[in-house]
Amino acid sequence: MIATLAQRKELCFWGWGYADEGLTPEEASHVAQLAQGLGVQHKPGSAPRLEEFALAAPRLAAPEALAAVLSSTPYDRITHGYGKSFADLVRMQMRDMPNPPDWVAFPRHEDDISALMDFAASSGAALIPFGGGTSVCGGVEPDVGGDYGAVISVDLQYMNRVVEVDKVSRAALIEGGALGPELEAALKPDGLTLRHYPQSFQFSTLGGWIATRAGGHFASNYTHIDDFVESVRMLSPSGLMESRRLPGSGAGPSPDRMMIGSEGTLGFITRAWMRLQDRPLFRASASVRFPGMREACAAVRAISQAALFPSNCRLLDPAEAMVNGVGDGVCALLVLAFESADHPLQHWMARALELAADHGGNWDQAAVDRSLAGSGGAEDEAGEHRQGDAGQWRNQFLRAPYYRNYLTPAGVIVDTFETAITWDRFEQLYNGIRERVGAALREITGVDCMLSCRFTHVYPDGPAPYFTFYAIGSKEGDMASMLSRWREIKLAANEAVTSVGGTITHHHAVGRDHRPHGYDVQAPALFREAFAGARSVLDPAGMMNPGVLIDTPARGATVGGVLG
Repeated sequence: MIATLAQRKELCFWGWGYADEGLTPEEASHVAQLAQGLGVQHKPGSAPRLEEFALAAPRLAAPEALAAVLSSTPYDRITHGYGKSFADLVRMQMRDMPNPPDWVAFPRHEDDISALMDFAASSGAALIPFGGGTSVCGGVEPDVGGDYGAVISVDLQYMNRVVEVDKVSRAALIEGGALGPELEAALKPDGLTLRHYPQSFQFSTLGGWIATRAGGHFASNYTHIDDFVESVRMLSPSGLMESRRLPGSGAGPSPDRMMIGSEGTLGFITRAWMRLQDRPLFRASASVRFPGMREACAAVRAISQAALFPSNCRLLDPAEAMVNGVGDGVCALLVLAFESADHPLQHWMARALELAADHGGNWDQAAVDRSLAGSGGAEDEAGEHRQGDAGQWRNQFLRAPYYRNYLTPAGVIVDTFETAITWDRFEQLYNGIRERVGAALREITGVDCMLSCRFTHVYPDGPAPYFTFYAIGSKEGDMASMLSRWREIKLAANEAVTSVGGTITHHHAVGRDHRPHGYDVQAPALFREAFAGARSVLDPAGMMNPGVLIDTPARGATVGGVLG
């Protein structure tokens, strides 16, 4: 067997980011103040070490024909044992991984994947497609239940090329294992970009984005990866399925739509033709303050229904703005931006600000003018300008996952949940979440906790609210107690969101954690039966990511994960 095949930088196996990265002194001071503000004084102990995890030996011997692609090293098995949810980080702190993958596979081409599926079928093993491992909902956890003889996590990191670029049609054929920075670097010489930047951009893959219907950079218009998919190629246990590459089609139900969002339950997304854009040349941004959320929401609704299509239209409620250092805890803040590769943006920005003014918004016009004058300036790795309130909030947004590496072992619960709702029901949802989840936080922790909200995306018919909460997990560093508290809070949030009529997830996917009181409630029962029928054709042995989206009755697999 090989020692390891990982060609990328070593990851922090127990938390977010790379092993050689950490908090800056300023960030460490900031998160310490957050913990102290919640009354948590516990000092975290030493970081987990690989040798502290007791891993059972693989349950199956690997065939010699697959020796070149299989690994059973502790690093590979542990980094593929969980995703990056709060529960995952807590269990890492507990040195608790009862269901690690038996093997981790690193295929280099589709023939390797076919051989892995043949091996799984003959040995009764389950296969879990693994992109970047950034799932926050139990989507890659090898807790599959049933009578599977083993679990193999299949990492497509070696299938990461941009195979072909069609500059005429402005599209590219990209392999599913390509990380965000890798594909953007390959497209840049042609002046093109996919311009899909989820918070996990640096660590997540194209195949993962497609499989989970990921949300990206654009706050309006092109909000999900769906909008960029031209065709998909998927290798299932029953064979290859590839949709025809077309700009659009009315030829019956779309095969793309079945593969997009399938979360690894139907097969491996090995490559896709993706719609690209010219790299932006013009940018403009503004920070608009409102006296309250009601006025701010009315302004955002007007902007979203005016067909202006801002690239950024993120509304931060007063608590969210204050936590991120861009507000006073009274005013709501709208982070507004436009971008284009074709035309200056003065008219778009001016009209959006007129609509904001109609609802009591105010802004620094000199800062807006400077933004318009410097449209062609440099951008960061995720294609964003960082200046003023918008830049400060964006930096906080990208660095927030690193904060949990400190806050979790310190005994602080920091987590998020997101949804989408129509405008006519938003106020009911916003007030209901604050009341119901706020009450659950108080009841579970015994104190008032911090709960804030922002819009990640907006549509003409409604917003996508994203809630963040900070709560006391354990003042003594008791990780088991903290995990139990989180589980109660998570279930309360799931029930609150779905009972008001929101979606269980706008862009974080379903996995194992969003099925209870979530996806199983939201998706019609007849649709779930139909999807199970499609799966039985593509994966008759039920080997692909059991427990995600639907159960696998033939193998006895049931809902797994920490909420099951």
